[in-house]
Amino acid sequence: MGYAEKRAYMRMSVDCEMQYRAVNSALFYPAHCTSLSGSGISFTAQHTFELGKAVEIHITPQNLVNAALTAFVEVTRVKPSMSANQYDIAAIIKTIKG
Repeated sequence: MGYAEKRAYMRMSVDCEMQYRAVNSALFYPAHCTSLSGSGISFTAQHTFELGKAVEIHITPQNLVNAALTAFVEVTRVKPSMSANQYDIAAIIKTIKG
């Protein structure tokens, strides 16, 4: 109603587990993906990141219909989550690993 969508790609609500790590780290941590589009992702994680920070994400689907996704993203928004000791993170997908 009077709202014009300005996104280049449609955002899909997602409810799946994923992993992330800072690019300069060898350790992956669990997270929860909440939305995904052709150019971005949002997820809930236990760590906060500085804006502009590079993060590697990995999503393994629970079914064989969808392919796994490994990508490098740039953090664009971080805010405390409603869950204790969690952060809502939004990021732009920069590179998808083949």
